[in-house]
Amino acid sequence: MMPVLFPIGNYYFVGPRYFNDWRLFLVGNTVIFGLYWFSVITLTLAVRWVIRHYPDAQRATRRTLVMLIVVGVLTVGLATLDVFAYSLFPSLEVSFSWKVVRPILVLGLIFDLCFCVALTAFYTYNQWHRDQTENEQLRQATLQHQLDSLKMKINPHFLFNSLNSLSSLIGEDQQLAETFVDQLSKVYRYLLQANTRDLVSLQTELEFVANYADLLHTRYGPSLRINQTTAITFLEYALPPLTIQILIDNAIKHNTMSPDNPLSIDISTTRNGRLLVRNTLQRKTVLMKVSQAKLANLLAKYRLLSGDEGQVRETETHFEVSLPLLNSTTAPGKPS
Repeated sequence: MMPVLFPIGNYYFVGPRYFNDWRLFLVGNTVIFGLYWFSVITLTLAVRWVIRHYPDAQRATRRTLVMLIVVGVLTVGLATLDVFAYSLFPSLEVSFSWKVVRPILVLGLIFDLCFCVALTAFYTYNQWHRDQTENEQLRQATLQHQLDSLKMKINPHFLFNSLNSLSSLIGEDQQLAETFVDQLSKVYRYLLQANTRDLVSLQTELEFVANYADLLHTRYGPSLRINQTTAITFLEYALPPLTIQILIDNAIKHNTMSPDNPLSIDISTTRNGRLLVRNTLQRKTVLMKVSQAKLANLLAKYRLLSGDEGQVRETETHFEVSLPLLNSTTAPGKPS
């Protein structure tokens, strides 16, 4: 637009002399170039300021009105500045008067109206499209999480190992076998109810994890250590159900363990309200891609729920995942 605007603007101010005198042509282009970019930068900063203060698509009307007022006031100032700048060069023979300012001001305000309406429509559409995309991503992540939960519910491998452990306990210690059955029933009750709610309290999740950890300890014995140190302050905070189980399973499936070299998993909370699950790193030779997919889906769901997908950190000795706890007083309670 600049090659078109420059000659038109200079012809309005200077007249035919602009094309007949190369010195006037050079001075006119220099002045209008500086004014053009000053106006562009000023209006751009103003528009960004308005959008930053009214970013929501729901406030499109207010954003448009504020933008019109701000840009309109700036246009009055810029139109006056343009004529004043031209009047500073005697060779251009431009007088600083309302008669000269008025046409520029009228055209500027008409442009402002079209510009603000078009920009608001474009911005609102982009906001709507982004919200639709995020909603679709959240829906897909939720469906994937429900699918993973369903797989956990009917996990024949876990059930088979649990029944084998139970079979051994029945002959060795009937009281421990009864305790094992009680824990197994609580675990499966929680698994069956997991996809009926989006969030549960941290306390509810930890009570499930305690039962789940007891089953794992029965199966793996001293080869597995699961330690839990969470602050009471965050027990009512929320998180998606089965979050901790996914992280525990991720650690078990990716690492070796033995009584001489046990796998240690620590579950804790940080001072700034994050869940931290940390395990010793003793990688298996064969990686479990399914478990990696579950972790990736969990991180994606957190990104859509809170804007923070979590932090994954790996050192030479440890692997840890840090996830934000959601400060929600409406998190569902304990399973029945």
